[in-house]
Amino acid sequence: MRLSLPAALLAGCTAALLLQPAAGATPSSAPRRHDFAGGGSTTTLPLPAGTGLAPRGTAPFELLGLGWDGPADALAGAVLRVRTRDAATGRWSGWHRLEADAEDGPDHTAHGATAPLWTGRSDGVAVEFRPGPAGAPPGLRLDLVDPGHGAAPAAVRTLPAEPPTAPPAGPAKGQAPRPRIVTRAGWGADESLRDPEFEYTGPVREVFVHHTATTTDYACADAPRVVRAIYQYHVKTNGWRDIGYNFLVDRCGTVYEGRAGGVDQPVHGAHTLGFNTDSAGVAALGTYTGDQPSRPLLDGLAALAAWKLGLAARPADGRARLTSSSDASRYPKGSTVDFDAVSGHRDAFDTECPGNALYARLPALRAAAARLQTR
Repeated sequence: MRLSLPAALLAGCTAALLLQPAAGATPSSAPRRHDFAGGGSTTTLPLPAGTGLAPRGTAPFELLGLGWDGPADALAGAVLRVRTRDAATGRWSGWHRLEADAEDGPDHTAHGATAPLWTGRSDGVAVEFRPGPAGAPPGLRLDLVDPGHGAAPAAVRTLPAEPPTAPPAGPAKGQAPRPRIVTRAGWGADESLRDPEFEYTGPVREVFVHHTATTTDYACADAPRVVRAIYQYHVKTNGWRDIGYNFLVDRCGTVYEGRAGGVDQPVHGAHTLGFNTDSAGVAALGTYTGDQPSRPLLDGLAALAAWKLGLAARPADGRARLTSSSDASRYPKGSTVDFDAVSGHRDAFDTECPGNALYARLPALRAAAARLQTR
């Protein structure tokens, strides 16, 4: 996934405007706030006729992005930039360009959205928008996401790691013990947001590795906030049925359950356009274009891939043949592609994800995962 990073903060402050409808504003142009369990919220600021927003104060948020009604390419040729105000210092960031996010998601969607921008705790925003040749898409809106402190857990918060045991008492050939997984209840998911039904695919034969492109220098205790923000954005702004990834892993190696439906089930995700069938999408929290992935992160990814592929007796150092379901992927619809069983997002789509530094570690990660599988 491509989540944009904020630009460096600039010195100085700009006087804030209160987050309230302008005089004479119609109901369709007034801000709308949706509150969720655990203090989370999404505040929507409509951009009628594709206008921008002057600097204004807002309710606190930590992630933002723009959505619209229609396909991702509706913003072709447009220039869209945002800047935000740091809630702690009052300083405004530089302008940061947003781009349509066409590389993640379900294979068919009627909604367009930009890649979300992780801002950290902010309380002000400004938007500059210059439409492309087609003009502004209908329903253009800015969404400000506050992940809150998370819904109160109503289920098991953590699935403990399975102890490695030797055959014949241990896993069957080609399998690996399950790593410790923080469940959706553990990271505070508001289950009322997602579609109540589950979607499943065939046995998982492929694991696609992503990075979220958020800051890499985060406290691991804050990782659930990032996961909740991505979840809210995928559902409320992108219009998806649930978070797109099947799993996420933080820099301390903690594995988080992603899309609902059962961690040991082949849940149909929305992570690798054209190749969401018979695969699982795993996102590393952070940006790994230049920053090196930590050893705990790599170990967590390897353990998860070994276990998930092992459920279908698929070797982590093997190959998988998948068929593209979208011409928007790297391969035309109907093409059969031979992938490494653990591949990067860029292997299936024209993207930098999961970053050069993490992508370079995938051969070693595949080998490590294969060693974890019982031979």
